[in-house]
Amino acid sequence: MKTVLSGIQPTGDMHLGNYFGAVKNWVDIQDQYKCFYSVVDYHAMTMPYDINKLRTNTWELIANLVAVGVDPQNLFVQSLVPEHTELTWIFNCFCSYGQLTRMTQFKDKSQQVSNGGNEEFISAALLSYPILQAADILIYKADYVPVGKDQEQHLELSRDIAQRFNSRIGKEFFVLPESLYTDTPKIKSTADPSKKMSKSAGEKHYINVFADEATIRRQIKSAVTDSGDTSAETMAEGVHNLFELIKACGNKESYDSLMLDYTNGSLKYIDLKQVTADAIVALTAPFIERKKEVNADKRKLKEIVKQSSAEIRFKAQETVREVKELVGLLNVSV
Repeated sequence: MKTVLSGIQPTGDMHLGNYFGAVKNWVDIQDQYKCFYSVVDYHAMTMPYDINKLRTNTWELIANLVAVGVDPQNLFVQSLVPEHTELTWIFNCFCSYGQLTRMTQFKDKSQQVSNGGNEEFISAALLSYPILQAADILIYKADYVPVGKDQEQHLELSRDIAQRFNSRIGKEFFVLPESLYTDTPKIKSTADPSKKMSKSAGEKHYINVFADEATIRRQIKSAVTDSGDTSAETMAEGVHNLFELIKACGNKESYDSLMLDYTNGSLKYIDLKQVTADAIVALTAPFIERKKEVNADKRKLKEIVKQSSAEIRFKAQETVREVKELVGLLNVSV
């Protein structure tokens, strides 16, 4: 089986944008590939964060992932596999400073920090974390990496590092990972549909996958649509976002029916919002029940993920031993 590597940061609640943009795909493909799914807690440290919440957020995210269908045997915690950081240092020597400074996400995220007001510190890790990301991927010799368009540049850096390493040692050691594109909907904020759904914008800008029914219905009821003629040629962003949510939830029949109403100019926003809320509630209700089961035995889940992390680490250790040999470093056995 081909190998897939993907990671997600433990930054709090899992919202519908996270689920449809990445996690649903994790669940869908885990029977087709050998999957390594990482909770990347090292990456979460690159931006200002609450030290007291990082560990809690890590375990909470793991519980959420299992509740929506991710096999815990495929999960591991990045910081429990220290070989990632050891390989990162070696890769620092195979990546140019210029490549890092051209990363668009560094520019975007450093700007976020600068605009934060009280927090002006921009860590060196924010600049270099794409190298850690390359180590995350290459250490397992992953064939595919599920990516969105905003991550293409980072995957290209991983390929560049792999090529430079292979060229330097004179053999094809690292696999050049390829993008695994999937048809993922672009879920926007229901409060401001010009922006993507995001926790950083505030609670009203995202819908928690594990929110109770009343909260979901309240958020959808207050969702921004537009004003004016519903038969306009260009669908308003807010209306389009609600349609995307219905489609993403798998309610094709209602989607087609409401789209016909829109085309005919007879769409009522109250109906659109009702169907959207119904679709989200129907999707998330089983997740909420499963989460209760997971939380009923947190100790067992922690033991499973610690064990899976230890087992996955064997592959990382093997790669690092080989790399150290190839670049002239000592191994403990030497």
